[in-house]
Amino acid sequence: MTAENPQTPTTAERADFLETTRASYDAIAPAYTEAFPDWLADSHPLDRSLVTTFAELARDHAPAPVADLGSGPGYITARLAALGVPVFGVDISPQMVALARRAHPELRFHVGSMTSLDLPDETLGGIIALFSIIHVPDDHLPAAFTEFHRVLRPGAPVLLSFQSGDTEDRLHLTERFGQEIALDYYWRTPDTVTDALTKAGLQLQARVLREPQGEEKRPRAFLLARRAA
Repeated sequence: MTAENPQTPTTAERADFLETTRASYDAIAPAYTEAFPDWLADSHPLDRSLVTTFAELARDHAPAPVADLGSGPGYITARLAALGVPVFGVDISPQMVALARRAHPELRFHVGSMTSLDLPDETLGGIIALFSIIHVPDDHLPAAFTEFHRVLRPGAPVLLSFQSGDTEDRLHLTERFGQEIALDYYWRTPDTVTDALTKAGLQLQARVLREPQGEEKRPRAFLLARRAA
């Protein structure tokens, strides 16, 4: 059973979100990887088609690599590599990075945060962040998207996905997979995220809102954007 607390995190809690997110995913990394070895393989065909579309756009900027932010067990990174995209993974959890390296030794994975990327300006041919901005508080999201703009080459694409919900809606988990954690989830509408992207200088190309399927409880939003050419 998962313990839930729907209350909004305090300012102090939001300030520590990097550390609490890192510690939480370190604690659940083995169980999470076993439970979700490759969610995209079992997802709706629309989800896979959007990743394939992103890959086609990113290949136009090769050999500049793509960063898979919040890469977790590494299956999205591996799928992009199989599609001919030069790619590496970035995750805040050292344990997740270790598991990804073990599963995909031919690929690169690094520990890092999307709010402060250790990369030179205009070096990436694309950014993909699937269900990872959900752990970034509202007041830190602009910094993340500003980083996206800084490290992307002109014209390079961005693909985001997240569970859609009212901006005021929050979820705080204190237990998952039998481990004690402190993990916050922030639900947002496509309009809210699009506004933040636009203010960071990223241009929206397409948006998709898919209704819940199977055991999913919330609609899935996908936003395809790019840095202006």
